Amino acid sequence: MSGYTPTCTLEVRVTPRAGRTDVRLVDSGIRVRVAEVPENGRATEAARRALARALGLRRRDVTLRAGMTSRTKRFRIEGFSRTEALEQLAD
Repeated sequence: MSGYTPTCTLEVRVTPRAGRTDVRLVDSGIRVRVAEVPENGRATEAARRALARALGLRRRDVTLRAGMTSRTKRFRIEGFSRTEALEQLAD
């Protein structure tokens, strides 16, 4: 199938106001810590950028699907299946 780009949706738990930004795969799922405050979408955008960086993707390949004001967010990932994305984060 030419032109097929795998996509998936990942549920991410975001912790704002952290001492540093990092992305971790833990038993309970994906955790993203960001230094930004949770105002005007700043923490959400920082989490999106951090997730894209951790996956080696462009920012435009990671889009928020749900959870703008929640700590638990759902991001659509273009370029990886769910299994591939989780493997990438585990490395």
